Amino acid sequence: MATRPQNYRTIRGDVSVEKSTIIGLILGILAVGLGMILKGASLAALVNPAAIMIIIVGTIAAVFIAFPMQDLRMVPKLFGILFKQQKLIPKTELINMFTEWAMISRREGLLAMEDKIEGIDDAFLKSGVRMIVDGSDQEFVHDVLMEDIAAMEERHRTGAAIFTQAGTYAPTLGVLGAVVGLVAALSDLSNTEELGHLISAAFIATLLGIFTGYVLWHPMANKLKQRSKKEVAIRLMMIEGLLSIQSGITPNAVRQKLEVFLSPAERKAMELAEGGASRAEEAA
Repeated sequence: MATRPQNYRTIRGDVSVEKSTIIGLILGILAVGLGMILKGASLAALVNPAAIMIIIVGTIAAVFIAFPMQDLRMVPKLFGILFKQQKLIPKTELINMFTEWAMISRREGLLAMEDKIEGIDDAFLKSGVRMIVDGSDQEFVHDVLMEDIAAMEERHRTGAAIFTQAGTYAPTLGVLGAVVGLVAALSDLSNTEELGHLISAAFIATLLGIFTGYVLWHPMANKLKQRSKKEVAIRLMMIEGLLSIQSGITPNAVRQKLEVFLSPAERKAMELAEGGASRAEEAA
């Protein structure tokens, strides 16, 4: 039987950079930059203060109009989430942990779980363990934890909606910027040589609007949604583990119930890891 270390703070891992976000940003910028060069356009054309003002400041203004300040205060934190790796307890670690806890609770009773509370770093899990140790009814524990998940999902939806709306506004503002540029360009047709440069500059706003909308804001919103789904899945797994322990079912039954949360690839990797650990123990 796989065992767990006593201090469960270690299972969350160190904070590190989310590489996929960085790689995506670099590739997006390179795609546009190299694409312009291959098409014979000058990168200097991107340095267009008027277009940047309309797209960036205009998008920020639209988002401020669309959301209350209470929601917008989350934006700096959301950027931090996007650029940091998600810290979730691995599913295999959870299975081993709940299997061990099931053994302890069946052998010594649920009160023995009280010693584990201070070693748990996850606030959601700690709350659940505390409730079952305090003898709360199963239905009460389930309802409280599910309400916690629902509240978390609502916060996550709001955060993702901010970026989704920014991605919707930016391309439209790009069209607005192009129209403004064309109005300026066509206001004086006497200098035909300068007219071409002015029309070209007008469409930089459209380029920036589409780029920021579909390469930055919409993908960022999608990443926030995906992270939310992963966190919800982990928390649902925690609820199942906690209620199983509270029911007093056997450690093997707890393990089987939690393994349904694993993908076939994760199950196979877990079996291989446990097989390797068993062989190492036999050799020792």
